[in-house]
Amino acid sequence: VCHVFVCTNDRQGNRKSCADGNSAKVRSTLKDEIKNRGWKGKVRVSKSGCMGLCQKGSNVIIYPQKVWFSGVLEDDTEKIVKKIQSLLEIQV
Repeated sequence: VCHVFVCTNDRQGNRKSCADGNSAKVRSTLKDEIKNRGWKGKVRVSKSGCMGLCQKGSNVIIYPQKVWFSGVLEDDTEKIVKKIQSLLEIQV
């Protein structure tokens, strides 16, 4: 139903990258939330490479709905989960 891509691009401090915002932890937290809510099979969470906006990172996109989040930190995962829930409710 939707696929959540979390950019985990890491430029090792040479330039700003999504990994600077601990995007690997954001991805892990989102995966746990999806599993705990029983949405596996409806929602998939994957890591992605650079989406081209690392200066605004961490970046998360929900596909195919084209919902984009920038500047994401771990504290923002609940906001993303709420958006996913609203998308799932629309598709029911």
